[in-house]
Amino acid sequence: MAQKQNNQQENPLFQKVVAHAKEYGFVFQSSEVYDGLQAVYDYGQIGAQLKNNLKQIWWKAMTQVNENIVGIDAAIFMHPLVWKASGHVDNFSDPMIDNKDSKKRYRVDHLIEEKAEILKTEGKIQEAEAILNAMNRLLQEENYVGLYELIINEKITCSVSNTSNWTEVRQFNLMFSTEMGAVAGESNTIYLRPETAQGIFVNFLNVQKTGRMKIPFGIAQIGKAFRNEIVAKQFIFRMREFEQMEMQYFVRPHTEKDAYNCWKEKRMNFLRALGLPAEKLRFHDHIKLAHYANAAVDIEYEFPFGFKELEGVHSRTDFDLTEHQKLSKTKMIYFDEEIEEKEKQRYVPYVVETSIGADRLFLAILCNAYTETTGIDAKGEQKSRLYLKLHPAIAPVKVAVFPLIKKDGLPEKAREVFEELRYDFETIYEERGAIGKNYTRMDMIGTPFCVTIDHETLNDNAVTVRFRDTTEQVRIPITALKALIAKEVSLKNIFEKL
Repeated sequence: MAQKQNNQQENPLFQKVVAHAKEYGFVFQSSEVYDGLQAVYDYGQIGAQLKNNLKQIWWKAMTQVNENIVGIDAAIFMHPLVWKASGHVDNFSDPMIDNKDSKKRYRVDHLIEEKAEILKTEGKIQEAEAILNAMNRLLQEENYVGLYELIINEKITCSVSNTSNWTEVRQFNLMFSTEMGAVAGESNTIYLRPETAQGIFVNFLNVQKTGRMKIPFGIAQIGKAFRNEIVAKQFIFRMREFEQMEMQYFVRPHTEKDAYNCWKEKRMNFLRALGLPAEKLRFHDHIKLAHYANAAVDIEYEFPFGFKELEGVHSRTDFDLTEHQKLSKTKMIYFDEEIEEKEKQRYVPYVVETSIGADRLFLAILCNAYTETTGIDAKGEQKSRLYLKLHPAIAPVKVAVFPLIKKDGLPEKAREVFEELRYDFETIYEERGAIGKNYTRMDMIGTPFCVTIDHETLNDNAVTVRFRDTTEQVRIPITALKALIAKEVSLKNIFEKL
């Protein structure tokens, strides 16, 4: 059973993706020279660029493509009462259980879900559904004794000790806390924010008034959030420090369901436009709704370890603004001049939220791009090839420039081409190594175009362009190079599909 429970982490394809991420400068273990810090990762030189590209595309898709959405950047530290009003102080916790033999801690729902997955693989679909239904009922009732009994009755064991010697189930708050203030005794407990949404809600009035925003309108934000995840696994899928890209869309009361359905489709279209296949994306409606929501859906992506949440769309009602209004004693009221009935002109707006993890999107894009093919080379022999099939608009490096050899004036000419391109596109110049190896390295980081300068270039002022996906090579004038690349990497190729 232990082996089956760990099958997600042992997926061969996923192991290849993780190894590739480190070898080619995408993601490193944080503090690796000190044996690392669990569930905390650093983005390398290539990964940082890819992640920045994804964030910029999301930001522009929200604030540039949509006329009624603006962006802010709220502070990580917020007044402690923010988290009291939002419900995080009282409700932001997960039911946990410890194995007494291994001392390993688990989230209860993860343990039971893994058991259900095992039953499904054994063809016991009805038994799996019965366990999941029982779990959801017990979670909703906050019946921790019942959850413990379910784990015991189903003979669920620890993946390390292979025993079912469990402690009782108890709640564990996921917020990191710290102290603010330089003098002992004057410090106040504050929290590292567990989500970015509250920074938008407490700035609702500021943005609405200074931006002269009319309902419906949205406020977008990209920022770090922190959760003390006890069970963090699957590489960067679940981390303690992560980045969220969220948008809160403010609407008239009782129109939120229409906005919710609209944004469901818009967000699915966005993910498809980035190159994620439709057959690997699906909607998953929440069975148990959060305390603030009247509708919620996840957009799940099929990672190598199965379908998992990539983005959430939630109809948050007027919960957040109303709770902040109560606790802060500040009215979160919008005056709607377009409503004729005076008694209905003033109201607390309802909110539809879209929230996607930048790190999860990064991982989905990386997994989807990882491509292994087998073909026949020029000698008629079978040859395997590995490359990252990234959408040109999000590729961390758009073009690489190589002189065929490091003499005869080719490096100087190649430098001229590099200087011509580098201010418009992320460009790499390389004159070391054989041209074939340089092509291979660019394939590994997903560079869509390689430009080679050879002896003929000095005579005809033309270069050879190699296309990553097909390995096709064409010769074009240097004067046509910038236009060719610009057409392929333009964000319009993504935005016109939204």
